[in-house]
Amino acid sequence: MPPRSPLPQRLGLDPAWMRTPDLDRSRPDPWPTMGDWLHERLSLFLDVPAFLAEGRFVYEAGRPVAADDPYRPHTFVWFHRDLRVEASVPGHIHVVHRDERIVVVDKPAFLSTIPRGRHVAQSVVVRLRAELELPQLSPLHRLDRVTSGLLILATEKCWRGAYQSMFQRGEVGKIYRALAPRRVGLELPVTVRNHLVKHRGRMQGDIVPGKPANSESLIELETVIDESRAVYRLTPRTGRTHQLRMHMLSLGIPIDSDPLYPVVREVSVDDFAHPLQLLASELSFTDPVDGGARRFASVRSLPLLDEGHSMSR
Repeated sequence: MPPRSPLPQRLGLDPAWMRTPDLDRSRPDPWPTMGDWLHERLSLFLDVPAFLAEGRFVYEAGRPVAADDPYRPHTFVWFHRDLRVEASVPGHIHVVHRDERIVVVDKPAFLSTIPRGRHVAQSVVVRLRAELELPQLSPLHRLDRVTSGLLILATEKCWRGAYQSMFQRGEVGKIYRALAPRRVGLELPVTVRNHLVKHRGRMQGDIVPGKPANSESLIELETVIDESRAVYRLTPRTGRTHQLRMHMLSLGIPIDSDPLYPVVREVSVDDFAHPLQLLASELSFTDPVDGGARRFASVRSLPLLDEGHSMSR
């Protein structure tokens, strides 16, 4: 791990860091200067000469890296990346609960949990670190970007271990609700068990017949909306990627407005018009620090609306 960063967070994001490799005494120094090393490592991703000229690379003591500084082995360098312009995700992040250890929020659809890929500024972590003035805020679990509902975050690094272990041991009760087709003849409640796989680089996951089950969900009918639609109560007992979406599809009742199941739909990353009708609606657990009973409920309800459109009316 690097030493403490000499740069503060920017827009809720920690600076990036790199470390020069140790020298191999059996061969000459491969980089005459720090500028040469930075150019080799980063020129495909950013304008290294401009960053150097503007003093945007800094050493541990906070001094800017100069292009002609002699190469130093085992030296840390920090910098802030430039961020792409991101469309603002509509909808409010409701703070359901906040204390010295955790923050429970109810997030809108299309907002990423963590800064990743094309979604950096428009993520729960980045937005709330700035809004709540909690620079160490970090999620204890994750929700898909297109899923709405409850998310728990630790206020400081010192609390993460106890609460993350609780999730890893399966000690958190989770209830989701989904809007989906009403299928005549489907007997509910039903417990779905099967083997799910999600391969890196593929958008959809797969159900693998014949392999031991690694996923389990209880699916119940909660409210009949009309002849064609109903609200279902979903209780996952495991936490595989896309588990609930795949389990609902396997029953012939794919969740409304799902961009991946049953087929992958071409949807612009900035198109917020049709939120996935899946809501992380309840969380319950015994607090691992003080032993108290905790229960939280979403302020949202189904059907989930286009929050940008509804806010503008």
